Amino acid sequence: MENITFPVVEKFVSINGESTRAGEAAVFIRFRGCNLSCSYCDTKWANTSSAKAICMTVSEITEYVNSTGIVNVTLTGGEPLLQENIEVLIENLIDNGHRVEIETNGSISIEKYAELKLRPVFTLDYKLPCSNMEKYMLTDNYMYLDKEDTIKFVAGSIEDLETAKGVIDKYGLIDKCHVYISPVFGSIDAKDIVDFIIDRKLNGVRLQLQLHKYIWDPDKRGV
Repeated sequence: MENITFPVVEKFVSINGESTRAGEAAVFIRFRGCNLSCSYCDTKWANTSSAKAICMTVSEITEYVNSTGIVNVTLTGGEPLLQENIEVLIENLIDNGHRVEIETNGSISIEKYAELKLRPVFTLDYKLPCSNMEKYMLTDNYMYLDKEDTIKFVAGSIEDLETAKGVIDKYGLIDKCHVYISPVFGSIDAKDIVDFIIDRKLNGVRLQLQLHKYIWDPDKRGV
């Protein structure tokens, strides 16, 4: 494990702003690098190969997480599943008593991670048209989801909401996992999403707001 290192651009304790543990304390480990470039991305600064990062071993990351006394751990980016050997870190964190959540962009297979003996929880994006990245979505991932996992749609328009409904229906996502729809911050009124959910009778679909953007400045890092 000491030979395995990861480029960490941020590590901090905050609350989960999204997913099923929204509002709960969590440790965040943010890795450098992403294979997508979403129009609304709020972490573009972390996505390039030149982003400032600290190389940390599995043991160093685990020791940091253990030192916080917090159970929830979110591995994010960038795109965390681009990190070679990240399964070693996942299992080591879980073996140390942590609940590990992977925030992944939906374009990389989760199969081998979903089949780990010490399995993480996935929050899997489906990139809607406003992201300009929809063509990269890997819907085969939906075969590996379970009831603890989440599919997240980030919508910026009514067109996005219509697309989300189509995907939800086509793949029977309500029966597979949690399903959330979030607004692109500043692009669509949350009330429009509520109206859409009600009008289309999307039972089991939840509106999700990014709590950290309402508690702190929307552009603040480390929260």
